[in-house]
Amino acid sequence: MDWSNIEDIAISLAEQNPDKDPLTVRFTEMHKSIISLPGFTGDPMKSNEKILESIQMAWYQEYQDARK
Repeated sequence: MDWSNIEDIAISLAEQNPDKDPLTVRFTEMHKSIISLPGFTGDPMKSNEKILESIQMAWYQEYQDARK
């Protein structure tokens, strides 16, 4: 899994943090969480704000879906 696997990353983050609202997570904290995910092999230096925002929004969708 690398930075292009936005949905997979979002699902993993949602599974690891089921009660955490993704909109309250700072990008620096989220970046640390992502690079420590099991199976994540992406280069930590290859992320950017656009990628992190996309992951955050996908994670937020997972978070919302779990509350329906």
